[in-house]
Amino acid sequence: MQTAVADTAIDTRELIKGLRRPPETFEANDGRPAMPESFLWKTWLELESRGYEQATDHFLRSLKSLHRRRTIGASSLSSLDPDPFEHQMVQDVFLGELWKAYKKCIVQHRTGPAAQLLRDIEEQLR
Repeated sequence: MQTAVADTAIDTRELIKGLRRPPETFEANDGRPAMPESFLWKTWLELESRGYEQATDHFLRSLKSLHRRRTIGASSLSSLDPDPFEHQMVQDVFLGELWKAYKKCIVQHRTGPAAQLLRDIEEQLR
């Protein structure tokens, strides 16, 4: 299982690889399986802080891919929210609130409303 992106010593190439191909399983700090969307969010934030220009494109593409898998219902992706305050890690308060709402929908298995929030997140990032 892959763990959170908390160590800034992680090579940028490894972060890009993780953003382009999100992990099937992701561990929260307490070792429990958690939603891979949180891994993408934290990885995206780290790559943005490092100035990687394509971070947003990779983030959105991977997030949409995970969302498609969730809508099919055949996926065994975890819906455990590892960090309910990670939306505060971003400077854009509106984007943070969109992310918080998106994760809440995923936790509650409400993929329809989450799809609209995903479109709103994409619009906010573009």
